[in-house]
Amino acid sequence: MELFTRYQNSAGERVRIALNLKGIAYDYVPLGSLTPEAYRAINPQGLAPALRIDGKVIAQSTAILEYLEETQPEPALLPREPMARADVRGFAQLITSEVHPLNNLRVRLYLRDRLGVDDAEGRIWYCHWIRTAFAALETTLAGRAEETAFCFGDAPGWADLHLVPQIANARMFDCDLSDFPRLCAIDARCRALDAFSRARAEAQVDHPSKGG
Repeated sequence: MELFTRYQNSAGERVRIALNLKGIAYDYVPLGSLTPEAYRAINPQGLAPALRIDGKVIAQSTAILEYLEETQPEPALLPREPMARADVRGFAQLITSEVHPLNNLRVRLYLRDRLGVDDAEGRIWYCHWIRTAFAALETTLAGRAEETAFCFGDAPGWADLHLVPQIANARMFDCDLSDFPRLCAIDARCRALDAFSRARAEAQVDHPSKGG
């Protein structure tokens, strides 16, 4: 398996966490090692991440995660029971479908370069959508039948691997997370685990601290 991504790509981090949790070996291919044209020849969407397996390329992190769950079902990242599985997917999709599309790099560059939004206003935009989503996620966790160490159980899974990269992004933009103690506590537990720490941006070969 080859994972095409970059260190600061939170969608790529989701996939790295999943691969680590499942113990699947892969080669990390930094997008900076390819020209944009070369990468589009591999993934016509031109977005990160993409996973290449025996010449076949899967684009979009959710499609990759679903493929991994279907082909490498153990350890499971989703619950077995259908309603519980739907709850977890709904939690994750608030991040993938609502927050991430509004705050991704392409949108922020458009706001800056075409609409003249300065850095301070861009940060307000970013943190507004983070806080809107995190308020809903915090309330969701508060409504669980019982408190668990991770989002929906005593082991990290699908919801957690979506949450942790988004919290890292929020901190990068200095968003105030003091109203979200459950989310932050789960993030801290996850970051202490090897599968999460090895997936973090600063652990990747193309991170500036590595000379990448």
